[in-house]
Order: sequence, then structure tokens, then C-alpha cells
Amino acid sequence: MSSIFSDAFFMKKALEEADKASSSEDVPVGAVIVHKNKIIARSCNQVELLGDPTAHAEMLAITQAANFLKSKWLTDCVLYVTIEPCSMCAGALVLSRLSRVVYGASDPKTGAGGSVLNILHNKKLNHRIKVNGGVLKEDCAAIIKDFFRKQRARDN
Repeated sequence: MSSIFSDAFFMKKALEEADKASSSEDVPVGAVIVHKNKIIARSCNQVELLGDPTAHAEMLAITQAANFLKSKWLTDCVLYVTIEPCSMCAGALVLSRLSRVVYGASDPKTGAGGSVLNILHNKKLNHRIKVNGGVLKEDCAAIIKDFFRKQRARDN
């Protein structure tokens, strides 16, 4: 018997967050952080909205989770994010001591969870994060592809 609290269940919540980014013309990436099967943080990319290159969904969710737990360590937490984290986000995730990252679509251009770099599980760092990629990857890839297709159409 499977739990309703599966990786797919929480990835759907991250996809809901990604949908929110489209209203601000941000790349639609969504993230949720889960602690003991409860979502304690949720965010979407807000780079354009805030004019801040660090306002990635993962970074904003890390801050929310740390505030919720009143701790800089997220050792018993899992991040669900619609696309593989970049090097900035992966570094922050390692520093937060997150236990696991679950992502949807791989990022062959900037992914730091194994595609281009492997910061999340680098043996030279003091903390390694378990990684599970490809959860609802078609849905996660589709929302990104659709966004960029619309961007290109608007620019032409």
C-alpha cells in the first residue's frame, strides 16, 4: 500500500508553485520543502519579479524552511523542485544540510545535481545529498518548454 505522500504527490505541489511564476514572466520553476510529510516552505522563481538574480525557487524555499524550523540546518527535510538545481542553489542546499532533493526535469545546461556538475553529491564537500531525478519529468519539462516557446514567439 502506498502513501499519498509520495514523491509524485509533492512534485505536483511544486508544479503548482511553478504555475505561479508565469504571472511575473519568471521562468516557471517551483519548489516545496517537506518536513515529516508536511510542506513547510513553497516558492516559485521570482528573479524578474524582485529584480534579484538569487531569487530562485529553491533559495526562497530554503529561507522559508529555515525560518519555520528556526534552524539553519534542514537535515530532516526534502526539497521537491521542478527542474534540477543550478550550482548556486545546489551549493545552498549542501550548506543547509538538506537530506534529499527530488527534481523533475534534468537541466543539461546548468544542472548541478548530476547533469553538468554534481555539487549535491560531491565527495569533496562536507555534506552529500541524496538525489532522485526524473519525477514527473514530462510535466516539469513541458511547463519550461511552453514558457520559452511563448517567449520566443513574443520576441519575434
